[in-house]
Amino acid sequence: MNKTKHKIWKEIKKAKNILLHLHPSPDGDSAGGALALMHILKNMGKKVTVIGGDSEYPKYLGALPGCDQIISKNFFQVDLSQFDLFIILDSASLPQISKMGKVEFPDTLKTIAIDHHETNEKYADINYIESEAPATCQILYDFFISNKVKINKDAAICLFIGMYTDTGSFKYSNANWRTLEIASKLAKINPGYNKVIFEIENNDEPDRLKFLSLLLGNIDTYFSNHVAIASVSYDTIKKNNIGNQALNSSEVANMLKSVTGWDIGICMIEVQPKTVKLSFRTRNADIYDVGNIAFATGTGGGHKAAAGATINKSFEDSKKILLDIIKKIHPELGKP
Repeated sequence: MNKTKHKIWKEIKKAKNILLHLHPSPDGDSAGGALALMHILKNMGKKVTVIGGDSEYPKYLGALPGCDQIISKNFFQVDLSQFDLFIILDSASLPQISKMGKVEFPDTLKTIAIDHHETNEKYADINYIESEAPATCQILYDFFISNKVKINKDAAICLFIGMYTDTGSFKYSNANWRTLEIASKLAKINPGYNKVIFEIENNDEPDRLKFLSLLLGNIDTYFSNHVAIASVSYDTIKKNNIGNQALNSSEVANMLKSVTGWDIGICMIEVQPKTVKLSFRTRNADIYDVGNIAFATGTGGGHKAAAGATINKSFEDSKKILLDIIKKIHPELGKP
């Protein structure tokens, strides 16, 4: 076991009250990692609190065991003096803990960051970053095994779903033989994984289908068709009475980059006036590192093939900023 793993395990054994969180717009890796860690820590006799963070808990992840124990509070609604350890998962920067203010930690609170994003800013007291891992849940699995922790059925399915979702059902290039090997071991611990996958993938609502139709009906291409952007404004969202739960666009970004010649697929959603969320995907991460594009916005980050960001400007200004960033990073593409 390396020194960082040893330090983390030492802090966990020492801690009594542990705080966990979900990052804004949580995905399967964020929720699965926090819930898996919650199950393990509670089995160790620790007092554990998981907060939902800035966003509502996604309905499609409602089949994950323990999600009913997540408290609907953000970072600034928690009394940090009640905790001696904060384990921060799948969050490359402080805004991924909360975007509702400046995140600061009291001196009495020990912080540990466990993450797989290459753009992680190493803001915690102890930072365990494995950028080669396809999901934070895979890092957690190896961490548990190296410390001889028994993974129960609930923790197993949470880890499995985190890996499953962050690798696009094991289709993305970040999944490797090790990922599949771990997934098979987790599936052996909890053979009911297929039922949970079914619940996750068959939990749609009319609002979300309407939202997807709006995105797919408003696609523009730039840079000689190398970049495709599907966008929807706040006014359009409100005009169609679409709720916040439906505003998930990552699969549309994947659909865009699936088109031959559209090397970068981007979704732009103005979720609130002057708050534009961006999802990036690329067909060729070796040439078009969308993590760099997201990072250049000042509020984003991610991986070479998949990333996200938020621009706090008007819808039109955000698009101009985005196109200027792409032009600066990839001048070979020419003019937008």
